[in-house]
Amino acid sequence: MTSPLAPAALETLPRTAASDVKKHGWRGVMQTVSHHGKVLVTNHNAPEAVILSTSEYRAMVAAIQAAQAHVPATLDALRKRFDERLASLNTDDAGDRLRSLMNQPLQLDGKLKAGSSY
Repeated sequence: MTSPLAPAALETLPRTAASDVKKHGWRGVMQTVSHHGKVLVTNHNAPEAVILSTSEYRAMVAAIQAAQAHVPATLDALRKRFDERLASLNTDDAGDRLRSLMNQPLQLDGKLKAGSSY
């Protein structure tokens, strides 16, 4: 069974045709799901649905929730860095510092001045 963090491409999933679902019934489909954790149901060879076992579904939901838990912390850190940089523009000497920087001769010596690296 593959991890929900590395989802399988539809082409690699075990397949069953919609007509086989009718022929073998729900029990036959669930045997495939029990064995592989998931099954792709096709209709005329076109993907139509993916049936997941409850353990696959729970693992997928847990992975999504874990990923979403990191988003606010990452955004808060980014917001803090931005606010710190923005605050430097609100100081009394910000205009003087900018004019001083702009009046300096530009000598890059093949290097790029950008971001927090200068």
